[in-house]
Amino acid sequence: MRDDEKYTNSEEQLLHLQNLLDDPDTTALKAYFSELDILDIARTLESFPAKTRDFLWEYVPDDFIGEVLAEVDEDIRADYIEDLSASDVEEIVKGLDAQEVAEVLDVADEAIKTSVYASLEQEIRAQVENLHAYEDDVVGRYMDPETVNVKQGVSLEAVQRYIRIHHLLDDESQQIMITDKDKRLLGTLTLIDLIKQPQEAVVDDYMDDFFTLNDQMKVSDAAALLRSKELHFVPVCDSDGLLVGQLNAADVLEITQDDADMTLKHMSGVSNEEEVFTPVLRSAKSRGIWLGINLLTAFLAAFVIGQFEAALDQIVALAILMPVVASMGGIAGSQTLTVVIRGLALGQLAGNNIKWLYNKEMWVGMSNGLVWALVVGLISHLWFGDAMITLVITLAIFINMSLANLSGVLIPMVLKKLQIDPALSGAVILTTVTDVVGFLSFLGLATLIIL
Repeated sequence: MRDDEKYTNSEEQLLHLQNLLDDPDTTALKAYFSELDILDIARTLESFPAKTRDFLWEYVPDDFIGEVLAEVDEDIRADYIEDLSASDVEEIVKGLDAQEVAEVLDVADEAIKTSVYASLEQEIRAQVENLHAYEDDVVGRYMDPETVNVKQGVSLEAVQRYIRIHHLLDDESQQIMITDKDKRLLGTLTLIDLIKQPQEAVVDDYMDDFFTLNDQMKVSDAAALLRSKELHFVPVCDSDGLLVGQLNAADVLEITQDDADMTLKHMSGVSNEEEVFTPVLRSAKSRGIWLGINLLTAFLAAFVIGQFEAALDQIVALAILMPVVASMGGIAGSQTLTVVIRGLALGQLAGNNIKWLYNKEMWVGMSNGLVWALVVGLISHLWFGDAMITLVITLAIFINMSLANLSGVLIPMVLKKLQIDPALSGAVILTTVTDVVGFLSFLGLATLIIL
């Protein structure tokens, strides 16, 4: 049994590795790394800060370095490549496929890219340059440019012979693609049909209909489609219908994971590149931008409060209860915002169902608003014994929670129409709306009813 198989979860494995690092004898550490596969090594390196990670790199088997570099987070890859010469990188990418070479060179400077391009085989070089021609957020950047495709009219026997001679199939290949003489995709052939059907038959007889993705489609849109259709293999075509690549199971998983990670980070105002062990200055810089934006919105809320200074001076209870109004609206709106952003990511919101969603959230907001307004009103009455204050906060809670739910739908929909990622700025805008509406309704009603 391998050492790491004795551990039931990744946390236990991490603790075991930390114990190995404390041991002056590095024999066990070297043995540990020799038993790991590429993905395990990449995840292990990502679980340590830079100083320890640099030490662990020495134990990564030389044959795995290129593939591990292609798997680790981009900032880790950039830190490693930064100290390498062009000849070092050329040696690392030898034997890698086009996708892996493209990942490694993504973080290299132009001089190193030019040098490495010149060292690649012509076919691999063309594929890498093609991948680098795509924007980072489109399907073409994620696809595997190597495809197994045959021309129409060929017999199944000839296809099998062709595949065996050229060793075309690998662990990820799931279907063979059938194209015309111009490489326009006509259909797909499963490996099962290739083997079990009469070998004298031609591929056209067992060609299946196919679903494709456009190479220029946004990755977030592709992720929603792939999840909804539960696809693990998809041909990729350009706008003319020409086959340019394929998405394998690993590519599909990478797209969905990256999309989920990006959404989660954007909802918290964190940049795409930041990870757990990103250096202090880099993390502070990436987060500081959104903290600055949030500060501006906070001052807007403070300005609204300042307009009711006289009311606050006369009634201390208003200052005590004011955060309750903003907090209840903020939570209600955040719940709706989360559901809506998830629906957008899954491609579930379009056309008539958006109107249904507005109606639903309006009623949810009003129902919860009424219930919790009465609860807060009762607590306020028991606390302060003032009927007017009770009335004011009850109405304010109801108004803010009702409008917060509607804002949780409206804000991401508007941002999407403006082609702005709702996850990136939706939470900041929503917080501003619920704070301003909450303070305005609470203090405005207090001014009208009490003063």
